[in-house]
Amino acid sequence: MTSIVQDRWRRALAACLLTMSASTAIAQSPDGSFSNPTRFMPRDGEVIYRTSCQACHMSAGEGASGAGVYPALAKNSKLQARRYPVYIVVNGSKAMPPFRNLLDDEQVPAVVNYMRTHFGNGYRDTVSASDVKSARP
Repeated sequence: MTSIVQDRWRRALAACLLTMSASTAIAQSPDGSFSNPTRFMPRDGEVIYRTSCQACHMSAGEGASGAGVYPALAKNSKLQARRYPVYIVVNGSKAMPPFRNLLDDEQVPAVVNYMRTHFGNGYRDTVSASDVKSARP
């Protein structure tokens, strides 16, 4: 019985070591896409979109429905009011969680400006860190 317990502990330790080494490899990702559990690390709007938004809003911003309804960002007239998407990203809405504690005041405008200038959207006036600060509770 003791050898079975020791074998399980060895396997658990090996799994932990593999997980830690994999985490180190991911942390060194060249595209900056690694995020830790308390804060997203990417600074580029496209990388933030690809790693945090695309799973629900899809790669071309076409939106989806399933476990929730995720509106299309492609050709979305609601993105014209630049503070609207800032408010939604910071505070969440319906099936979308709030990202206020995961994205800082520079990351939010990076991803919002990316969405507003891609997917058939042509809104060129940019969102700033001060717009984000005013949207935070």
